[in-house]
Amino acid sequence: MNLRNTYLGNFLNLLFPRLCQACRASLLGTEDLLCTHCIYDLPYTNFASQPGNIVAQQFWGKVNVQFAYALLYFEKGGKVQHLIHQFKYKDMPAIGNKLGNIAGEQLIANPSLGTVNYIIPVPLHMNRLRERGYNQSARFAQGLADKLSAPALENNLVRLVKTSTQTRKSRFERHENMKQVFAVLKPEQLAGKHILLVDDIVTTGSTLEACAQELLKVQGLTLSIATIAYAV
Repeated sequence: MNLRNTYLGNFLNLLFPRLCQACRASLLGTEDLLCTHCIYDLPYTNFASQPGNIVAQQFWGKVNVQFAYALLYFEKGGKVQHLIHQFKYKDMPAIGNKLGNIAGEQLIANPSLGTVNYIIPVPLHMNRLRERGYNQSARFAQGLADKLSAPALENNLVRLVKTSTQTRKSRFERHENMKQVFAVLKPEQLAGKHILLVDDIVTTGSTLEACAQELLKVQGLTLSIATIAYAV
């Protein structure tokens, strides 16, 4: 039976090859989504142990953030861009869970995050959620929750407005595009809590800043931020 399963697996792999979602090399044995080489060779930021890193600096003087972090550096044409493209647009939500697990392993020993109560993803508008089928930030949040002692919490922070894409906007246009977009539905659930707000990519930080401004209206709330990647 095991031999038959091996042959069947090999045959299916010929028809539908299992490829690394970062470098497109064939996956071997128990490798899943990422090959062993990429897991060790991706451009990690090492921000988990750098409180004053460049992601944190994005928010200095704007919103009060206890700790900010990105797992990877994002460069055009690089492995991380390909990986996130597969994640967001090629119906591969499991990539988010895997990256969340990797980030969680880095963050689990960080004393700044030992008091986190909830992990909240940047929400998608309901129309975009229907189009895509899943919220990529929520998948990353779920992966983090597997490693950190805090649950992922959706449907409290919500997106009220379906904004246009931020990709080609200037810093000022991104900021203007995010005004009055988000709302907290149940502030009493978050009062006095430490929230880890998560997103996929941080560039200017305008989306995260807009979310942070709404969350920090909640009495006694402490805020930290984690993203999959920082665009360089």
